[in-house]
Amino acid sequence: VSYARPSSASIRDANLYVSGLPKTMTQKELEQLFSQYGRIITSRILVDQVTGISRGVGFIRFDKRIEAEEAIKGLNGQKPPGATEPITVKFANNPSQKTNQAILSQLYQSPNRRYPGPLAQQAQRFRFSPMTIDGMTSLAGINIPGHPGTGWCIFVYNLAPDADESILWQMFGPFGAVTNVKVIRDFNTNKCKGFGFVTMTNYDEAAMAIASLNGYRLGDRVLQ
Repeated sequence: VSYARPSSASIRDANLYVSGLPKTMTQKELEQLFSQYGRIITSRILVDQVTGISRGVGFIRFDKRIEAEEAIKGLNGQKPPGATEPITVKFANNPSQKTNQAILSQLYQSPNRRYPGPLAQQAQRFRFSPMTIDGMTSLAGINIPGHPGTGWCIFVYNLAPDADESILWQMFGPFGAVTNVKVIRDFNTNKCKGFGFVTMTNYDEAAMAIASLNGYRLGDRVLQ
C-alpha cells in the first residue's frame, strides 16, 4: 500500500529491476541496501511459487526518478555485503518497448513450456485457442469487454467450474497492481466456463505474473 500521487516527470519511471541477488537476501536487507539513495515506495523479491526460495530477482520503486538513477550508478555491478557475485541494477522495462512484445509472445508460444505433457494434448483435443476468445487479436493492451481502461490483459485458462473472482485477485495480486478481474460464466448455470481475464497496470508485473503462474497447479488443475 502506498500513497497515490499525481503523475509528473520527476516520479515517472523510477522503478528498478535488480538481478543476481544472493538467494538468502531478505526484502528488508534489499531495502537497506537501496535506501541510502532515496525514499523507497515499494520493494519486492520474487520467490519460486513451489519452493518459496528467492529467485535472486527484485524490484525497487523509488519516490523520484533521480533517486533511481543514483542507485543504478552506485550499485550496478557492485557486490552487496555477503554476496559472491555482483548485482545488476537497471530500469524496469517501459511497456512501450517493442522487446516487451517479443517477450510476451515468447511466453505464449515457447515450445518448452513448463508442463508440456497432458496439458498440451488436452489443449489440442479441444482445439483451443486463446486468440479467438471475444475476438481478442493481440494479448497486450487489450481491455476486457465492457471494462474501459488501460492495462495489460492476461488470459487465464483451465479454471474450475466453481472458480470466482476472488481466486484471481489472490493469485495475481502479489505480483503488482491489478485493476480488474473477470471470470467468464455460463449464462444458464452461472458456473465458470473455465477461463477468465486479469488486467494489470504494469507491464513487467504482468509478464512476471504470467511467467510465474503459467503451469501453476490450482487444486487438481494446471493453469495456462
